Amino acid sequence: MTAVPPSPLSTVPAFCQGIQYFGDPMPDFERYGKAPAIAPGQSAISNPTDPAAVFQTLLLADALRYLVLQMTASKASGHPGGFASQAEAYASLVMLGYKNIVTEVGHHAPGFYSAMFLDRSLEDMGINTVQQLRDRFREQHGLLGHLSGYIPGILAPAGPLGQGQHFAMAGALLHPGTLFPYTLGDGGLGEPYVISSMAHFHTAYPQATNFLPVLVWNGYSQEHHSMVSIQSNEQMIHYWQGNGFDQVMLVDAKTFDDGNQSGDYVDSTAFGFEQRLAFTAAVLAAAHQAAQSALNGQLTVLILKQLKGAGVHARGAKSHNLYAQHTLDNPEIVTALKTRALSAVAWELVRTNCERAGGGPASRTVVTESERPLPDLSDLPLTEFKVGGEPQVSTTTMGRLVAQVGQSDPAFLVTNADGNEASGIANINQALKIIHPTADPLYNQHPRGQVYEPLSEDACAGLAVGLALMGSRSLWCSYESFAINGLPIWQTVIQAMAELRRPTPSTVTLFTAGALEQGRNGWTHQRPEVEAYFAAMMRNGNVFPLFPPDANSIQVCYQWALTTRNQGIVITASKTPLPIRTTFEQARQGLAAGAVLLQEFTASAPGKRVVFAVVGDMVLSPVVESAAQLQTQGCSVRVVSVINPRRLFRPQDVAWDTCAQPDGGFLEDADFQHLFGGDALIGVTGGASAMLEPLLLRSRSPRDLFAWRRGETTATAGQLMAFNNLTAASLTKRALELIVS
Repeated sequence: MTAVPPSPLSTVPAFCQGIQYFGDPMPDFERYGKAPAIAPGQSAISNPTDPAAVFQTLLLADALRYLVLQMTASKASGHPGGFASQAEAYASLVMLGYKNIVTEVGHHAPGFYSAMFLDRSLEDMGINTVQQLRDRFREQHGLLGHLSGYIPGILAPAGPLGQGQHFAMAGALLHPGTLFPYTLGDGGLGEPYVISSMAHFHTAYPQATNFLPVLVWNGYSQEHHSMVSIQSNEQMIHYWQGNGFDQVMLVDAKTFDDGNQSGDYVDSTAFGFEQRLAFTAAVLAAAHQAAQSALNGQLTVLILKQLKGAGVHARGAKSHNLYAQHTLDNPEIVTALKTRALSAVAWELVRTNCERAGGGPASRTVVTESERPLPDLSDLPLTEFKVGGEPQVSTTTMGRLVAQVGQSDPAFLVTNADGNEASGIANINQALKIIHPTADPLYNQHPRGQVYEPLSEDACAGLAVGLALMGSRSLWCSYESFAINGLPIWQTVIQAMAELRRPTPSTVTLFTAGALEQGRNGWTHQRPEVEAYFAAMMRNGNVFPLFPPDANSIQVCYQWALTTRNQGIVITASKTPLPIRTTFEQARQGLAAGAVLLQEFTASAPGKRVVFAVVGDMVLSPVVESAAQLQTQGCSVRVVSVINPRRLFRPQDVAWDTCAQPDGGFLEDADFQHLFGGDALIGVTGGASAMLEPLLLRSRSPRDLFAWRRGETTATAGQLMAFNNLTAASLTKRALELIVS
């Protein structure tokens, strides 16, 4: 091994430019810091009990704390406390060679950025020195306040709590033999889906234990004590055991305290040096044991119990945020930085270990830094039904294609909260089988199926989008009325995909059993307002809500979705047999242009021209009826099906050109006027009116919108449409008012 000479403080490595304070070498540095604990050509320490490895793990923990605090204080903004309380755990994982680390705590971002800086990953975005790290923290095109796939070496985004386990589990499923630790705060532990989603995943995939929750149990959430802060160690261990975890590794800093700190949560950085080493040795040993356990088939959790803010400017919830007064001149910040300051030679040692760990910088080695190859789907069999022929169920038709995708791509997964049969897509279950430990052909269950059915939309959406982010195909199916429960993580991933530095399969959803089909169930199952969520997200640039009007167009929509990358594709369709209104060619035209002509103006009718622009399939029925009524009154009527409303915006309305995989397809003004120009324009949807926003922006005709208002219990779809004023009579009346006004 190449020795690191004890350099004087004036010999400062170039990457340290911007570090404000250097300290004296730690005790025993000459003994344990002579050479990097990760030897040349190696990717991890060789022995976790080696005193030099323990010593250098402690150096890394303090280096991370120092960078976190100096970076955040440089902007008097950010979140140092949470990551600081688990620095020894993160440092241990890195020294053990594990870099596929995820978090569900967006507030840990400064720590992750510090780690990516130390292993040189951030050099890929031009950050070579600590000064540049400071300058670009929380700046546009720099290191955003919470984690994102834009940052080299970062596997997954992190913002809302309760999401990180999905990314870790998706990684574990796609990469057997690779460990995916993820940090979980005790504040985030209070989210309702974290433990239940892991429990369901483990039941479905008992062999995929290579994800490792690392609970950061520091006693506090963002602004107060965490709700689990009153639990004893025994209670916490029993909690995890009761939720199916085979191994629970808990290291409590209180055990090593030599200063009689008050309370159940203590700060290890206040220990004497020997006890700091003892605590670090215990964390390193537990991390090693936990990693081996997880990789060897046991569901395992590593818990580090240490006071929030350990080693930074404040303790407890007060360490969570920096405020305007917390500049680099603030006495609390200065004192903390000087206390944590390392010598120049220690920084060089830490950098060398981080660069070697895991086989190189995370930006070169983690699984998300390369595009995952996918099986070819070019021969996907489509069935074209005759226009005007026998009515078909759109969802069932798409289900046949989904089954083919699953049979061609073994990693493909369909997620659904136990409702495929109710959505007209039982054929998916029949072909791909529901993953279940009880094999039962009556219910299409098999332990090695490809349909994942937790009773949680969060878990459905989470694993589906996690797989897409990690490079695999997936499909999230949901009732439209319940999809909202899974949309937070869907949105997190979609916005991350907009800036992702590599192509990855788009997240594709199928939302069925729309409001108009749910009369008997009442308003609890009638929530098409969710479409307003997607209408707003269309302006992001990579979100495409699709509304195929029939069984032909849904096949074209799904086929296109499978060819896209880094987009959010939302397909909404009915489970009711409906008329075939488009050919494949028309559907492709509508998908590309945004809308397709279903009924043209009558050449023999010289009267005023009325245009109906319709989003949806069932709601076409009253529109077609109204068109017939208007024609009897001398009007000429055009009916246009809006399949892909994102294409109807003007380019300047949408942030498409900021996306990593830009799609700049928009309907030209002349083509828009050709489709929607007339003496009156009426937009019609069985969902949220916001989906028709482009018509209001671009049309020059007298116009109006008919849309969903509120749910009610009814016997038929027609009655429900009438309750919402979506009737032929209402449409006809308004059209006549517009053309005479």
